[in-house]
Amino acid sequence: MENGIQPINPVFFELGPIAIHWYGLIIGIGAMLGLFIAVKESERRGLHKDTFVDLVLFAIPIAILSARAYYVIFKWDYYSQNPGQIIQIWEGGLAIHGGLIGAIVTAIVFAKKRGISFWKLADIGAPSIILGQAIGRWGNFINQEAHGGEVTRAFLENLYLPEWIINQMYINGAYYHPTFLYESIWNFVGFILLLLLRKVNLRRGELFLSYVIWYSVGRYFIEGLRTDSLMLTDMLRIAQVISIVLVAVAVAIIIYRRVKGQAKERYLES
Repeated sequence: MENGIQPINPVFFELGPIAIHWYGLIIGIGAMLGLFIAVKESERRGLHKDTFVDLVLFAIPIAILSARAYYVIFKWDYYSQNPGQIIQIWEGGLAIHGGLIGAIVTAIVFAKKRGISFWKLADIGAPSIILGQAIGRWGNFINQEAHGGEVTRAFLENLYLPEWIINQMYINGAYYHPTFLYESIWNFVGFILLLLLRKVNLRRGELFLSYVIWYSVGRYFIEGLRTDSLMLTDMLRIAQVISIVLVAVAVAIIIYRRVKGQAKERYLES
């Protein structure tokens, strides 16, 4: 405790050697809520109600492993010297881009095995993904990570943040930008936007690609404020490079599929 401020205990529940951390609990809540929404929507879109349940049984474990692997690879200088910490995911260190890679590859294979359009699955799941990301960022808040540069307490108070958020942003004798909060809000807005876009009846695949564009634009700018970014070089932040690439690829795919006539089906008609 510093300056009379007590940070939130990262352990939610502890019984002997068993400890449940807020980080894992919050990510789990986000995943379960996202699954609930996807299941309800998949039934409306004519899929079996167990389709997304079956998918996440594979996708979530693989996404967690790939998110951790991605993070460890780009932090290998540290983890090569501390291999015992590689499995300590409750301490944080899950890279969203790594998780998305694992989840998307899993969904592609799953869709092919089930004879379902990947784009249909992706469109249905897009709002759930960004909602899970919005909720999951609060796990970073509990762990006092994924924050930005140093600011004053007055700066945080001028954002009209509640006292408990301001206090949690007091880390090692200084206050920091709550970039976790900026991204969480951006993602919640994106979730609402995607729900509205469902009613627009976009071409198949374009709801998911809209998610990719929305998330990547926000992540690019918010990443620039962070102090713990994974770096490609001394000047290039990996997440910003990936965000630029994803926006360009998503736009290119939309154009290509329309030109080639590969996006005739529409969301509400599928």
